Amino acid sequence: MAWLLIDNSNSRTKFRLGDSGGLLEWNAIMPTQDLTVGSIRSLIDGLDFSGVVVASVVPEKELLLRKVFENQPYHSLTHESPLGYGFDLDAPEQIGHDRLANVAALKLRYGAPSIAIDFGTAVTFSVISKEGNFAGGVIAPGMDCMTEYLFRKTAQLPQVKPEEYTSAIGKNTMDAMQIGAVAGHRGMVREILREMISEIGGEITVIATGGGATFAAQGLPEISAVDIDLTLEGLRLVAGRVFDGE
Repeated sequence: MAWLLIDNSNSRTKFRLGDSGGLLEWNAIMPTQDLTVGSIRSLIDGLDFSGVVVASVVPEKELLLRKVFENQPYHSLTHESPLGYGFDLDAPEQIGHDRLANVAALKLRYGAPSIAIDFGTAVTFSVISKEGNFAGGVIAPGMDCMTEYLFRKTAQLPQVKPEEYTSAIGKNTMDAMQIGAVAGHRGMVREILREMISEIGGEITVIATGGGATFAAQGLPEISAVDIDLTLEGLRLVAGRVFDGE
């Protein structure tokens, strides 16, 4: 029987079916701001699943999910879930639940040591130590946050959508802002990675995930691979342990 996997992030909420064999074909994405009891029920109408696993970083929306699925087996991911790794952290209860799921999939798929970079509203770096534990990470602004901040905090700068550029010298305001956003953001990611890898030592696998991963990774050869389904795969692994004792 399939499980319903839900990645409830700040911008978008992903829904996916999965079972013990892997992620299944059915999936859906809804803007998180549009989540209501009615919209969720409409979205899943006709689906057949035996349990629900949720990774949420938006508490008020997770309350809606709990209400919708109050009569079904339901597991909200926390640091006490069967994740498949330990913690070398001061306060694991403070870690975002999406990052917990990322590391569960990262360890099984790519081994240790490794780093998951989730390119979303924020850019999060999550590290698996050589011993296979969640060792910590970094939280930084996402690319959209950088462009949105300039637009809101200045009188004349426009809002821009990050795009690839052909010259490092902008000839107009839009080009200059796009270069600043894209090159600046990739430079931030590169420097964080450089310091992390230097501290960990040895060969490190770096995996990118999240909505902005494909675009960001184009200019970051430090990234080993893009795995868009990393969070959902982590949720699937936890679902197997929670509901089937795998």
